[in-house]
Amino acid sequence: MIYLKLFLTFLEIGAVSFGGGYGMISLIRETVISNGWLTEGELLNFIAVSESTPGPIAINMATFIGSSQGGFLGSFCATLGVVLPSFVIILIIASVASGLLKLSGVKAFLNGVKPCVVSLIIGTAVTMGLKVFFSLKTVNDNFKISMPSFLILFVILGVHFFIKYVLKKKPKPILMIIISAVLGMIIYSI
Repeated sequence: MIYLKLFLTFLEIGAVSFGGGYGMISLIRETVISNGWLTEGELLNFIAVSESTPGPIAINMATFIGSSQGGFLGSFCATLGVVLPSFVIILIIASVASGLLKLSGVKAFLNGVKPCVVSLIIGTAVTMGLKVFFSLKTVNDNFKISMPSFLILFVILGVHFFIKYVLKKKPKPILMIIISAVLGMIIYSI
């Protein structure tokens, strides 16, 4: 039963999400928390791992969440569910009309969806930021500043600006993730 639920849940998420993996995070968060599959803290860890591993974040998250709930078969069902809608839609678009994106109705639809995607990403970032930096899950929680999280943030920002403006290079995301992971291991193990 959990396999079917994982498949259908991630099929729905994959079918209604626009804007890629980051646009899906808020839907995944809401679904996973409401089903009791993960806690907020576990979900944040899954997001960090999903972002750090190769591949699209939404597929990685579906795979990890499916695995946590149903092992290998659970990860297969969740991953298939999240990928299937995009695969079918792209297959139809590619085979039916290569000029579909030039149609004014399609352009209007996509332009209408863009603000929603941005708001979902910002909402998720704010929610995660409040949890990571201030330990706030609800408005009734006590406000507690996480100095280790802010320290890691400021070091990463410093490294980013140093690479971008002093070395005149584009900072590589994987380098930032590795530095964050090393800082986390050092700071949180002290």
